[in-house]
Amino acid sequence: MKGIILSGGAGTRLHPVTLPMSKQLLPVYDKPMIYYPLSVLMLAGITDILIISTPRDLPQFEHLFGDGSTLGLNITYGVQETPRGLADAFLIGADHIGDDPAALILGDNVFHGPRFSEVLQENARDVDGCVLFGYPVNDPSRYGVGVTDGAGRLVSLEEKPENPRSNMAITGLYFYDNEVVDIAKNIQPSPRGELEITDVNRVYLDRGRAKLVTLGRGFAWLDTGTHDSLLQAGQYVQTVEQRQGLRIACLEEIALRRGLIDADACHAIGAGLGKTAYGQYLMTIAAEHRTEALACAS
Repeated sequence: MKGIILSGGAGTRLHPVTLPMSKQLLPVYDKPMIYYPLSVLMLAGITDILIISTPRDLPQFEHLFGDGSTLGLNITYGVQETPRGLADAFLIGADHIGDDPAALILGDNVFHGPRFSEVLQENARDVDGCVLFGYPVNDPSRYGVGVTDGAGRLVSLEEKPENPRSNMAITGLYFYDNEVVDIAKNIQPSPRGELEITDVNRVYLDRGRAKLVTLGRGFAWLDTGTHDSLLQAGQYVQTVEQRQGLRIACLEEIALRRGLIDADACHAIGAGLGKTAYGQYLMTIAAEHRTEALACAS
């Protein structure tokens, strides 16, 4: 499966903070926002990833990640000249996707929860149609809302309904089979000239090939689109990390645990970050990994 992170847009709701830089490079507590969606793709077992952004902002992402090799990834980049809707990502990324299924995640979405890696990998395997991820919310009228049958098959999809049939919001994480590129090419733009992801999902719904996975109790799906919600997301990450002594969306740790890099590489990245708490954490987990490896070998 190929991964796409859509990190375009002007971040107007966060002006003036985002006037000089991409929203997805703002910090969510101790790391750039884009670390969080990238970590989701890595947890799903995806290593071939396209980052799409604006002509102005793309060089900043390239400076941050390069070709991804320091994380054991293959990261490439695509330009979205103007905002043309979420489904435009499949047109920009058509060559990147090739003959494979695709995962799309929005660059401002933060996910955290138990067994998340297992949930992702189970649903990324042998995708037949599309897999959407739902999260219960108190204000479903603000979101795309899904309704399922008893087997988790999507039977209804409404965009910001006045009278929602459920409280299950569709999050910014989507898995598709390879037909998604052709479907995106053939949907009609909205009156604003955008290719809507909901229209893509409705095609799969009409074919009876749309599944909705519920991220329920114990999961967090965090919005970062306003000043208040960005601050709240940072506070959530801070609280969890300080109480548990672990790091959410630590790309180097995920790469180490999945065998994409070794302990020496992880330690070197940590050492390069000087005396920061993040750098110290990387050096600590690298040392722990070496100790575990020695114990298993003896």
